[in-house]
Amino acid sequence: MTQILSLVVPALLLPAWTVRGRRGPAAVTTVLGAVSAGVSVAVRFAGPWTEADRWTGLVGLVELAALLLAVVLSLRAGDGPRVAAAAWTACGAVALWPSRFDGPVDALTLFGFGSMLSLPTVLIGLYLRGLDDGRARAVAEARRAQRLELAHDLHDFVAHDVSGMVAQAQAGAYLASVDPARSAELFERIEQAGQRALASLDRTVQLLRSEEAGGRSPQPGLAELVQVAEQFTAAGGAEVRLELPEGPVPREVEGTVHRIAVESLTNVRRHAPAAQTVEVRARCSGGRLELTVTNDGGVPAPGGRPRRGGGSGLPGLAARVEALGGSLEAGPYEREGWRVTAVLPLEAVAVGRQ
Repeated sequence: MTQILSLVVPALLLPAWTVRGRRGPAAVTTVLGAVSAGVSVAVRFAGPWTEADRWTGLVGLVELAALLLAVVLSLRAGDGPRVAAAAWTACGAVALWPSRFDGPVDALTLFGFGSMLSLPTVLIGLYLRGLDDGRARAVAEARRAQRLELAHDLHDFVAHDVSGMVAQAQAGAYLASVDPARSAELFERIEQAGQRALASLDRTVQLLRSEEAGGRSPQPGLAELVQVAEQFTAAGGAEVRLELPEGPVPREVEGTVHRIAVESLTNVRRHAPAAQTVEVRARCSGGRLELTVTNDGGVPAPGGRPRRGGGSGLPGLAARVEALGGSLEAGPYEREGWRVTAVLPLEAVAVGRQ
């Protein structure tokens, strides 16, 4: 009879493993622990095991291993009253397991045996759950940072095109009655800027929907500033004079310089429509890259302060520059102008990438 009882829990292992996904590890652990404790009580009263029942003892060891593994899986899967009850039930069944053998068994012996096996198991389960929670938090933070970066990208690139469209639309409304041919050219440029803005929106939405971080397109750098300057000049208004450094520049610095230049040009379009020229100069010297964006058409906003809201803006870019070990300043220049100056280290960024 006792030999048959020893097979009850091992016989339940396969069904328990099958239903664990639907019922949860905690429910399976509770059932296995309760059945094992019941078998221990039944064996004690029906007739304890003796030294001759060796194969029965081996089956019991498999039962112990299954209970301890179930405790680890339950604690790793989650927390709460159900998990605590499951661990308590299974660990109690482990403590009762020696009572199946013939001989005197007191409460201290059972407690010591159960503690010796259960305590390390509980600690392992909690440790694994801590690792899983930390990994989940890291993934969530990485996704949040990526979404924020995409939002900044959306501001930096789409706002630039949209501001150009607004300026050209205002000019086109005036030229429609004065010079229809030129107004037609302006509306064509508005259409091209709108298509670029829509393309940027489509890329951003696709990246936000994607679960794979590796699907991002390469970050724009210094080379793309040539096209940005040409588009800004072609849109009418200020002429962009661009000066780029020669030689390699770390990609983090390139991406930051590109964003600062685009944001500065966008602010010129919004807040300094009277500007005639915008000088964008990036020079490398002494292990640093210095970027200056200077316009001659007035301050970016009333009161001499950058406009707040509407995206990342200069405050967000200042935080990005500081994260790279640099500095960013913006303020009036000469009489009517405005200058944005960013200084970025080259050597420290290159060392950080190695």
